[in-house]
Amino acid sequence: IYGGMRKNASMNRYVSVRGLSEREVPADKVTWPIYFKEVGNDLQVLYRTINAKNAKILDFLQDKGLSEEEISVAAPAVIDLDAERYRSSDSPFRYNVTSVITVTSRQVDKVRAMMLQQGELLQQGIAIASGEYQYQVSYEFTDLNALKPSMIEEATKNARQAAEKFAVDSDSRVGGIKRATQGLFTIDDRDPNTPYIKRVRVVTLVDFFLE
Repeated sequence: IYGGMRKNASMNRYVSVRGLSEREVPADKVTWPIYFKEVGNDLQVLYRTINAKNAKILDFLQDKGLSEEEISVAAPAVIDLDAERYRSSDSPFRYNVTSVITVTSRQVDKVRAMMLQQGELLQQGIAIASGEYQYQVSYEFTDLNALKPSMIEEATKNARQAAEKFAVDSDSRVGGIKRATQGLFTIDDRDPNTPYIKRVRVVTLVDFFLE
C-alpha cells in the first residue's frame, strides 16, 4: 500500500514548461502580379493595345529566364464607366481596362532581380501600376516538413532546460515526459522590409516528471 501511495504521489509531481524553436529561412516561392491599366472609348483599340503590351511583357519575362509554365495571363478586366450608377469621375474616357500577368516561380532571387529591371518595360511605353492590395507581391516558404523534426527536437530540448531549472529550485531532478503538445508552426515575414525572408516558429508544451 505504501509503495502504491508513493508511486501515485510521484505521478503527480511534474512541471509544465514551454520550449521555443525559431529559424530564419529564405522564401522558396514568389507570386508577382504585373498589371497595367488602359483607358479609352474604343474597346477594339484598347484590346489591340493591351495585347501588344502583354506580348512585350511576356518577351521581357522569358528573355530573363522564366518559362511559360511560370507565367499566366488573365483576361482583361473592363469597367464601363458610363454603366456605373454613381459615377463621380469627370474622365472623358468610357472604358477602364486592367490587364494582369502573374508570375509564380520558385526562382525567387531571379524574380526579385527582374522586379528591379522593370524600367526596361517603361522604356517600351508600358507603365506597370502598383499599390493595389489585390496585386501585391507575395512570398512563401513551402518546405516546412523538412524543418519540423529538427525544430521539434530543439524546442523539446529547450523545454527540458527550463524544467531542469525548476528541478534545481525544488531539490528534484527531471524525469521522463508525462505529456507533450507540439503546438502550431507559424511562418511570418522577418520584418516588413524583407518579406522574402521568413521566420518559422513553434512553441511546444511539455510536462516533465520531477523525481
